[in-house]
Amino acid sequence: MLPVPLLNVINGGRHASGGLQIQEFMLMPVGAPSFSEALRWSVEVYHALREILVQRGLVVAVGDEGGFAPALDRDEEALALLTRAVVAAGYVPGRDIRLAIDAAASEFHRNGRYHLTGRPDLSAGEMIALYRAWSDTCPLASVEDGLAEDDWEGWQELTRTLGDRLQLVGDDLFVTNPDRLQRGISRGAANAILIKPNQIGTLSETLETMALARKSGYPTVVSHRSGETDDTFIADLAVGTAAGQIKTGAPCRGERTAKYNRLLAIEEEARDAARYALPGRSAP
Repeated sequence: MLPVPLLNVINGGRHASGGLQIQEFMLMPVGAPSFSEALRWSVEVYHALREILVQRGLVVAVGDEGGFAPALDRDEEALALLTRAVVAAGYVPGRDIRLAIDAAASEFHRNGRYHLTGRPDLSAGEMIALYRAWSDTCPLASVEDGLAEDDWEGWQELTRTLGDRLQLVGDDLFVTNPDRLQRGISRGAANAILIKPNQIGTLSETLETMALARKSGYPTVVSHRSGETDDTFIADLAVGTAAGQIKTGAPCRGERTAKYNRLLAIEEEARDAARYALPGRSAP
């Protein structure tokens, strides 16, 4: 099973210097018939986005993960730009391509409040309301690290409130650790997990965490790191475990495109046996 890619095409937070607090704005080409078509669609949207940014006189330099890093005043501007780019490339937002974000909320959480550019300090409840509003106005399907890693009560409320409409991914919350994942499962915090093998340290622990997630109905998103090499192992891991989703940056920069090229090679080798994942679907 080839994974749905989450392509980080607008970089913010610590991955860029454009002023956005939300760290990643991603494409999820969920409507494609195959991985190769999903990647083609996403590349077309990426280039359509570049043209839109150029027309607006915005910088098209790229951030750490290959996404553009425009200077925008508010985070929802990035979501609007992505939606516009999907349409400009000839696809239907929500049906063909959905959007995802990695808020990396621990980075702007201080003294129990969330500090987003252009807004007063927000409570966890107000952050949840903001995500609800975004999902009402754009095809947002997945939110990673929507609240801080130690805000367990906030995560519980986030999951109760939006868990039926959004994939809520724990990265900083779980750190690919089975003990923290079990704590989240017990508390009803998040409904999916990001998987970084070198975050937990060994492949054995990685597979243990993925097995617990699968047993508990938490979709797994195999992920690169922001500081990355051109090693392609995570592409094989995503397919070999039928993870269903992979997050490995924009279709730009060699250390990011290496993973996509490996997935294309796997799909070509598998031929008729290859199938493209649906979001949240994993191996039985």
